[in-house]
Amino acid sequence: MSACVPTHADSTATKHVHPPHSPPHHGPRRFRVAGADVSASIAVFLIALPLSLGIALATGAPLQAGLVAAAVGGIVAGWLGGSPLQVSGPAAGLTVVTADLIQRYGWRTTCAITVLAGIAQLGLGCLRVARSALAVSPAIVHGMLAGIGVTIAVAQLHIVLGGTPQSSVPDNLLALPAQLADLHPADVSMSVLTLALLLFWPKIPGRAGQILGKIPAALIAVAGATAVAALAGLRLPKVDLPSWSSHALATLPDGPVLGLLAAVLTTTLVCSVQSLLGAVAVDKLAAARPGPTRHVGRSDLDRELLGQGAANIVSGSLGGLPIAGVAVRSTANVHAGAVSRNSTMLHGVLVVIATLLMVPALELIPLASLAALVMAVGLKMVSLNHIRTVTRHREVLVYAVTTGGVVFLGVLEGVALGIAVAVGVALHRLTRTRITYEEREGVHHVHVRGQLTFLAVPRLSRVLHLVPHGADAVVELDGSFMDHAAYETLQDWQKTHTSQGGSADVTGRRPGTRISEPGDLAGCRCRPWTPWRNHQCDRPQSPLPSDDRQEVDGEPAGQRGPSGRNGPSGQELARGISAFQRNTAPLVRGELARLAREGQQPSQLFLTCADSRLVTSMITSSGPGDLFVVRNVGNLVPLPGEESGDDSVAAAIEYAVDVLKVRSITVCGHSGCGAMQALLSSEPEDARTPLRRWLRHGLPSLERMTDDDGSWAPLAGRRPTDAVEQLCLTNVVQQLEHLRAHESVSRALAAGELELHGMYFHVGEAQAYLLTEDAGDGLFDLVRETDPA
Repeated sequence: MSACVPTHADSTATKHVHPPHSPPHHGPRRFRVAGADVSASIAVFLIALPLSLGIALATGAPLQAGLVAAAVGGIVAGWLGGSPLQVSGPAAGLTVVTADLIQRYGWRTTCAITVLAGIAQLGLGCLRVARSALAVSPAIVHGMLAGIGVTIAVAQLHIVLGGTPQSSVPDNLLALPAQLADLHPADVSMSVLTLALLLFWPKIPGRAGQILGKIPAALIAVAGATAVAALAGLRLPKVDLPSWSSHALATLPDGPVLGLLAAVLTTTLVCSVQSLLGAVAVDKLAAARPGPTRHVGRSDLDRELLGQGAANIVSGSLGGLPIAGVAVRSTANVHAGAVSRNSTMLHGVLVVIATLLMVPALELIPLASLAALVMAVGLKMVSLNHIRTVTRHREVLVYAVTTGGVVFLGVLEGVALGIAVAVGVALHRLTRTRITYEEREGVHHVHVRGQLTFLAVPRLSRVLHLVPHGADAVVELDGSFMDHAAYETLQDWQKTHTSQGGSADVTGRRPGTRISEPGDLAGCRCRPWTPWRNHQCDRPQSPLPSDDRQEVDGEPAGQRGPSGRNGPSGQELARGISAFQRNTAPLVRGELARLAREGQQPSQLFLTCADSRLVTSMITSSGPGDLFVVRNVGNLVPLPGEESGDDSVAAAIEYAVDVLKVRSITVCGHSGCGAMQALLSSEPEDARTPLRRWLRHGLPSLERMTDDDGSWAPLAGRRPTDAVEQLCLTNVVQQLEHLRAHESVSRALAAGELELHGMYFHVGEAQAYLLTEDAGDGLFDLVRETDPA
């Protein structure tokens, strides 16, 4: 197991390498913390302190346990974990699980369960199964968090009203009327004050709001309620931190074996899933930060599991709560500008200092204020955005069952119910196939809606036999999957029907609209994106026998030109339009009608080369309305004032940024670019033709490559093959810099409303690469291969 635990050397994002001729450093290496990490750690600490106490209160654990978990989560998980910017500690998502364990087994056995859960996480990290945990349906995860949020809110409501919560949601709901009849005005007033400050502090208008808004609302809410309670001399329950000498530590687990195993499994599941999903979310937040922020590497999820496991072992051994990644603190860490794991670790150190030096101040905090804070956190876990998302994806049933199961049965039982319902919904969708038959204007239409599997073959055969012999028939497949049994049934019927003098056209929304092609096109793999067939694909080259010669789209096969090309381009265009009207237009007409009504609202300006081999919709998997595309020779962006009478590119940029409000601009270069080859082979002064005058905008790219010291940027781990490929890559970097010089782009970047991306497409490999930002100078000059998944 020790071989799986990451070493301290692994914790740094990059490894320093001395230049070839520089003298080696002597003496101890100095530890440096970036100023952004210091300020971020303070912001996270101010949020973590009251939340840790509130979560400990909600679980029924000693209040010091929340501080222990916050410190260990910051230091241990921050040091060993695989997500540099994720902040770990006692999480609201673990409140219900921990409270149930404390009630069943006691606090010291709960600490032992936390240790065992950490050991289980270490095992999972060694098995490298972290990515598999992300296969859980988001509807189940969101439902679990919503159920936990409801449970927290209902329980803390009793403390807000001045009472004591019961052991379950039904009991809390039954006891609520009696609690409302026996209000404690002091507790209620402090709770209301806390909630009001939480709600209105971030909404202070004007310049004062911008300055004061940097102070966390949670800290202001708890500090404000504490100050008012102290000044008013209110007598109400407050934080009680016992002496550390009497702090309870873990002991050997005591209880039924199966019950303890279930407890360890539940704790491991909730801690791991919440931490892994949080790490993925933090990656997205960090990547979306505006401005030239320092590059932060993507999370290593297996290492994150190892770090979380080690933190839970330490926290449980020291008498702390279970630990997981915390969304509120991680979001604050990213937004505060943290650039490394030092911010997370330093926040843990600050928690330790506060725990040792601020005990008198902490003991002035009213419990009702902490309860109101945690209740607000629980209510936020029931996210309306998540509900809208699962509704859009038709997974409301999975979400509702998981939420209800967690609320009324428990976390593990609720998740198990959610998984069972999710599997049932998936099977129902797979087997639910609707097959209809109708005749319109002499053509017999068979419409198959849903996934076409062997289970639907009997119904499909019955409907197909309703089509009269010799009739014209169209079979439309409206689904994304067809298995082999269904394919053979359709193909056999099509051959039989055609041999009897009828016509059978099988179309659909699958990649490749027809299940068979006439003649020598049957082996063509390029059909999904073009009816033109202006290509030479890898298909059998054996010639057709003389008696098998046939027409292809109305043209004799023998008249096809070289490389499989058809005859005159006008015929190709006409056939392409005809194929679009027949096959594609019926499928996209509704979406295009919506775009015609609402107007275009693209999210991205995509600037690429005019090369015919670049099919933007294919390499970006985009559709109508997604991209605002600008193409020119060499994907060039002239600098402002250097257009030489051609403002088309600048006009497109201004229109996309200022009018369409695109959120990102991508410059995409490609291998074998003729414009870059021309730049390398021509004299710079040769600008007598329009093409040569245009290519002068690429001279800065050529100069940039010439001035390079020879350390070419790696292309997904390899060097560029030649000067042309290096110039193609350099040109993308240079054009991104040209974009920054345009006034509209510069203004949007400064406001955090726009992102710039670089992309490189290798035509021969059919592989797309993304350019990432160098941490050294903030410029795009590193290239990584995109995730094939």
